[in-house]
Amino acid sequence: MKVHHLNCGTMLLPTAHLVCHVLLVETAGGLVLVDSGLGLEDVADPRRRFGPARHLVRPVFRAEETAAHQVERLGFARDDVRHIVLTHVDADHIGGIADFPHAQVHLTAAEALGSMVAPSRRERLRYRPAQWAHGPKIVEHSPDGERWLGFAAAKELDSIAPGIVLVSLPGHTRGHACVAVDTGTRWLLHAGDAFYHHGTVDGRTPVPAALRAMETLVAWDRRRVRDNHARLAELYRRTDSGPADSGPAVFSAHDPVLYEKARAGA
Repeated sequence: MKVHHLNCGTMLLPTAHLVCHVLLVETAGGLVLVDSGLGLEDVADPRRRFGPARHLVRPVFRAEETAAHQVERLGFARDDVRHIVLTHVDADHIGGIADFPHAQVHLTAAEALGSMVAPSRRERLRYRPAQWAHGPKIVEHSPDGERWLGFAAAKELDSIAPGIVLVSLPGHTRGHACVAVDTGTRWLLHAGDAFYHHGTVDGRTPVPAALRAMETLVAWDRRRVRDNHARLAELYRRTDSGPADSGPAVFSAHDPVLYEKARAGA
């Protein structure tokens, strides 16, 4: 499958420049997005759609960065996007789904429960229901039956296309997941917000204190976040400099260094 790496949202924290790394996957059955970044409605009404968090992460809200505009610049129509697979439901990952109203939106059942169905008091402060008020076609998955590359639970989304795998990795949110995509030459592992900065996985680069603090502040389960860091760091270090068959290329949603590295390898 051909994969395009898109930045669908720039965020300008005081001490860090972040991206919203989205995958656009060409499959035999149409286009698939992994996460959706910021959408056109977010650009038009950031107060209602993104909420107070915009003052913390400082999104730029550029229409030209939305997945809708980038899909069209690549020569596709928006209706060509048949499926959107979400790592989780934070505003900077789900905002673009309204621009593809006919697409099925896939996420873990735990994430749907904690955001859309029965959020806790703490979760109600986190999520922005305005972003799914258009009534998307939600498809819930329970990836709890298979192991994948050492992860406890994964599910191949063969109803979308062979080679797209939803990997349960709670911690950042209740039902957070990674999404793996088989390009035919190497697997890609989009780790969502399981980590923010490449220093977390490369073991060499200092992680900015502001990112560490933010990651801790928003974590649903801090112990699981630490465990996820260790597992992803082991996988990253084992596969980073190895051949294509040594394992997946690992990147997160917001790290600009890993985003550019992924684009260069596409």
